[in-house]
Amino acid sequence: MAKDRSQREDYAAPLRRLLTGVICLCLLAIFLVWRIDSPRVERFRAQVVDAVIPNMDWAMVPVEGTINLFRDFQSYQRLAEQNRELRSELRQMSAWKEAALQLEQENARLLDLNNVRLDPKLTYVTGVVMADSGSPFRQSVILNVGARDGVRDGWAAMDGIGLVGRISGTGQDTSRVILLTDASSSVPATIQPSGQSALIAGDNSLAPVIDFLENPDLVRPGDRVVTSGDGNVFPAGLLIGQVTQDRFDRLRVRLSADYERLEFLRVLRHHGSEVIKDPGGLIVPAPGVNIPRPEGLGGAQISGADDG
Repeated sequence: MAKDRSQREDYAAPLRRLLTGVICLCLLAIFLVWRIDSPRVERFRAQVVDAVIPNMDWAMVPVEGTINLFRDFQSYQRLAEQNRELRSELRQMSAWKEAALQLEQENARLLDLNNVRLDPKLTYVTGVVMADSGSPFRQSVILNVGARDGVRDGWAAMDGIGLVGRISGTGQDTSRVILLTDASSSVPATIQPSGQSALIAGDNSLAPVIDFLENPDLVRPGDRVVTSGDGNVFPAGLLIGQVTQDRFDRLRVRLSADYERLEFLRVLRHHGSEVIKDPGGLIVPAPGVNIPRPEGLGGAQISGADDG
C-alpha cells in the first residue's frame, strides 16, 4: 500500500505542472489572439463572441438579480429619506400656517380698531427703465411713460418694494426719474417708531444722509424710514429704507429699493391731499353747546347753563 501511495504522488506532481503549463499557454494564446490587429483575427474573435456569449445568459441571471436587488434597496432608502424630509417640512408648514392665520387675524383686528381706509385714488402706471441719455443729474433714469400716460412732475416712483425717486421732467413718451441718491434729491421723512421728522438728502452714494433730525438720541439703526407727506409732494407712508450708521457715526438710510436691478418702476398718481379751508368745521360741538357763526359773533351765547 505504501508503494502505491508513493507512485500516485510521483505521478501527481508532474501532472499538476503539466496542467498549469497548458493553462498558461492557453491564456497566452487567448491574449495574443485578442491583441493581434488583423481582419482575419477580428472575424475569428467575432465568431467566438457570437458562439460563447449567447450561451452564457444563464450565468448572468443571478448576477443581474443581485444587482437589481441592490438597486431596489438603494431606492427604498432614498424613498424613506424623502418621506422623513416631507414629514418634517409638513410639520414646519403647519406651524407657518398657524402663524399666518394668527397674523391675519391680528391684522384684521388692528385694521378694525384703527378704522383704516385705504386711499382708492392712489393708482399707478408702470414703466420700463430705459438707458439714460445723459442729464445734469448724476443719479437718474429714463422711463418709457410720459405725458400721454398722464405722468406729472413730482410724482413718486417705486420699484414695488421701496421709494426710488421722483419724476423731474416729462416728455410726450418718456419721463426722467431723479433717484433718491442724487445730490439734488431731498425727501421729507418720518422715522418709526420714534416718529422723528427728518430730511433724506442724497449725496451720490447708495446710502442717503439723514439731515435735520429733531432728536438723534431717539433713533436707532434698523428703524424704519417712510415718507412723511410734508410739502404735499409724496404720499405719506411710502417705504424708503432703514436707518444705518456709517464709520463716521453719521446716520444714513439703507434704501429698500434694489438700485442694481431697476427694470420696472411704478409711478404713483398722487394729486395731493385735500386742503382744509375751514379749520373750525373740524371741531364737533358738545351736546347742548351752540357754536356762533362768523356773522353773529356778537350775539353768541352758550345754551345749557342756568338762566338765573
